[in-house]
Amino acid sequence: MNNQDLNGESIWSRTTEIPPRRPLPGDVTADAAVIGAGMAGMLTAFLLSRRGISVIVLEADRIAGGQTKNTTAKITSQHGLFYQKLIRTAGKERARLYASAGESAVEAFETLIREEQIPCHFKRLPSYLYSRDPARQADLEREARAASALGIRACFTGQTGLPFETVGAVRFDNQAQFHPLEFIKALADQVTVYEKTRVIRVKGHTVYTNRGTVTARHIIFATHYPFVNVPGFFFTRLHQDRSYCLGLSGAAPLDGMYYSVDRNGLSLRWNEDTLLLGGGSHRTGKNRAGGEYERLARAAKQLYPDCSITARWSAQDCMSHDGIPFIGSYCVFRPYWHVATGFKKWGMTSSMLSAMIIRDRICGLPNPYEELFRPQRFLLRASAKSLAVDLLESTAGLAKGAFHLPLRSRPLPKGHGGIVRIGFKRYACYRDDAGRLHRISARCPHLGCQLEWNGAEKTWDCPCHGSRFDCDGNLIDNPAQTGCGCSRQTAE
Repeated sequence: MNNQDLNGESIWSRTTEIPPRRPLPGDVTADAAVIGAGMAGMLTAFLLSRRGISVIVLEADRIAGGQTKNTTAKITSQHGLFYQKLIRTAGKERARLYASAGESAVEAFETLIREEQIPCHFKRLPSYLYSRDPARQADLEREARAASALGIRACFTGQTGLPFETVGAVRFDNQAQFHPLEFIKALADQVTVYEKTRVIRVKGHTVYTNRGTVTARHIIFATHYPFVNVPGFFFTRLHQDRSYCLGLSGAAPLDGMYYSVDRNGLSLRWNEDTLLLGGGSHRTGKNRAGGEYERLARAAKQLYPDCSITARWSAQDCMSHDGIPFIGSYCVFRPYWHVATGFKKWGMTSSMLSAMIIRDRICGLPNPYEELFRPQRFLLRASAKSLAVDLLESTAGLAKGAFHLPLRSRPLPKGHGGIVRIGFKRYACYRDDAGRLHRISARCPHLGCQLEWNGAEKTWDCPCHGSRFDCDGNLIDNPAQTGCGCSRQTAE
């Protein structure tokens, strides 16, 4: 295998360049302000502008510069082993609405792409949920029956087209895939976006940035993870997961999209001349040893001995406590604030749903899915276990170091990171290959949880809420709004 150009850039970023936009020029007003220029934010802005509403999009970095550029770009109502569970925990009517919402999002993408004549390699094809474990066959068969009963064209099949044996799969017909940055580039030509404009805080109808203010009747938070803690309290109901992807050349084409229900299973889809091989999912901040890319590379070599690795990148997903995204009012005390988050691993489908629901809320139009995705819902049967796990993780992250000093005081080996005691304080330290020690605060500036080393990507990740930083403390992923400070390099 040839590990060339493995710099963390996805195949989407490599093949599409979106022209830069200028920063916010000063204080402005609009009907709506969208915070975040990813897929959810850009779609929301575009649909609102179609209704004659003036919209401004504020982006801290570049259009589609966050999670959108790292998606595998599947547009599907197939969301893992989910429907049988959803029927059990939320009831059949809510499950039917969820299934209908996913199918309507796929249709909405196709309609928009056709109407706007967007060349983005949109293609309809089946999506498969598969397993190689005989113990999971019954689960797949039940999932097929559940999805079919909810109105989805789904069935259990023993034929998949994969280069290895399976015990079967659930086939969802007429799903879709596309090139997300080609699509969003076309939207950006019709939306006012200000890049390099970081939102610092939001108060009432005013958005404060490092470049000026935006006053708007409606404010939409499309920042992947909501960064305003109070009101809303989304940090109590969300955590984040990371997953990894390789781009392979020389592999055999596939005529569908594939997602495994097995532990350490693989996700596969074909794009033009590249196979996307994904996997290695874990809770953010829970992979100190690393090795996710190496494990994917070994799997690639077993399946496609003659292939070459041409790209590798990772993504981060917000996971809600009940498995249903939060779309709608940020909180009951801010009816003019709107939020879209908790998309799990299905960001493209959920982005379109968010755009349609928020558009209808602002325009005063009825939407059949609004109540299902309402952020203020509480489904006890669906939420209890996840809420308990998230509470435990947050408590553990906050408590670390509160009552004892770290044991590590010996020097770190090159290429490794760890929490180190220096004097009477704890620091997150990384020793690079040249022997320099990079020292930053061990605490996440979001809510103070202790950071954990990510050996796969050489970053510092927060296990509580998913903020991420490079070895010098620079912010990579929110909800933190600033770096974690105390950056210092020494030759220790």
